[in-house]
Amino acid sequence: MTTFRTSSPPRVSIPEEVWNSGSLAPYIARLAVEHGPIFSFVPQAGEFAGQPAVYLVGPEANRFVLLSGRQHFSHDLGWTPVMGDSFGHGLLNMDPPEHTRHRGLMNPAFTASFMAGYLPLMERVIAQRTAGWAERAEVDLALEAREITFDVAAAALVGAQTGPQVDWLRKRFYILLHGPDPGSYRDWDDAMQQVIQVRQELQGALLELIDARRRTLSSPADQEDVLGLLVRARDAAGQALSDEQLLAHVNILLVAGHETTTTLGAWLLFLLGGQPTYVERIRTELQTVLGDRDAPLTTEALHTLPVLSAAIREAGRLKSPVLLLPRGVLTEFEFGGYRIPTGTPVFLAIAAGHHLPSVFPEPERFDPDRFLPPREEDKRNPYALVTFGGGPRICLGINFAQVEVTALAAHVLRRFKLNPIADRPFVELGGIIQSLPQGIPMRIQPLAR
Repeated sequence: MTTFRTSSPPRVSIPEEVWNSGSLAPYIARLAVEHGPIFSFVPQAGEFAGQPAVYLVGPEANRFVLLSGRQHFSHDLGWTPVMGDSFGHGLLNMDPPEHTRHRGLMNPAFTASFMAGYLPLMERVIAQRTAGWAERAEVDLALEAREITFDVAAAALVGAQTGPQVDWLRKRFYILLHGPDPGSYRDWDDAMQQVIQVRQELQGALLELIDARRRTLSSPADQEDVLGLLVRARDAAGQALSDEQLLAHVNILLVAGHETTTTLGAWLLFLLGGQPTYVERIRTELQTVLGDRDAPLTTEALHTLPVLSAAIREAGRLKSPVLLLPRGVLTEFEFGGYRIPTGTPVFLAIAAGHHLPSVFPEPERFDPDRFLPPREEDKRNPYALVTFGGGPRICLGINFAQVEVTALAAHVLRRFKLNPIADRPFVELGGIIQSLPQGIPMRIQPLAR
């Protein structure tokens, strides 16, 4: 019989400079190697300052939080304190049964048939946004990827087309997520006033978008995006979603629909820029499957690109867009020999789990072949790689994101050579999600036809 310790998990420290660097995931992975898959940390700032928080790391922790023990955890108590009230109460911070009902309303928009309709849109936006690259010696991959992914999310999810309106929305969502530009405010109070103003502006604009959709949605043919589905949706009593509910869903959809995909796409292109031999393998694969470089990507081809797919999975492992998944404890649970009481803040360190050498050998090396036969390191444990979460609440947009990143890489790699800039360091910041405040500069060269 297992005996559970009455003491708290080991207490660790995480230096401030680690949070302000790209080394947070490897650092937490080293703590897990030293202390085991569960330990505690007392944040000195933020929503949980001064309150011991529990960190869980590794495949078994992933399986427990995301699947077998998920009933112990609340997304609302985890995400809402982190997000504040900027984005409302949407899928990300809903708990069952509310989450189950609302996710069911959105599921049809992420089926294979809808994905087939999104792919031409993705390719069109990517082609438009990269059309000027040939005349430029250098691009910021993070900025370029953000413009592409937000344009796609805005069009596919809420029907807003590329142009000034979408640019306006993108800029304001970025401020809500990452704060205003450092040089644009005098002090903390001034910065917060900017954030409040941006939130009010966004709320007004999105409510206008929702109202316009309510007034014009008159036939099933209009139901081609998620907002259309939600506006038309009715619950068991025949009631429509309120403006407040729709606003929260639109907020989360636009954030989740572009932020993590931006990071994944940018890092993928950067990492491949340092792997010319692997890039040639991808180009050969694309030519074999698609033919001419101007041939469009097809939904059928998406399943026959194992070399590119492995590179995407490896970029998501090495540079996970989401570092920590916050949860609140609803009921006491036992893990790793410790009892964790109700009310404890918990962080599932999914990115750190991707850096455990016992799970992924040489974890700091970009090595896409680890996901190809005969190695297939991710198949040793189905919860080893959780870039998009796992279990019943795996990211609703996982297929959307993977298709978009595949389309981005296929388009760019068939047309450009990417070269990292050795003398141009960039800044990575840790936290719940990864942040690249100075972008990812990259030299580019058009490929001869």
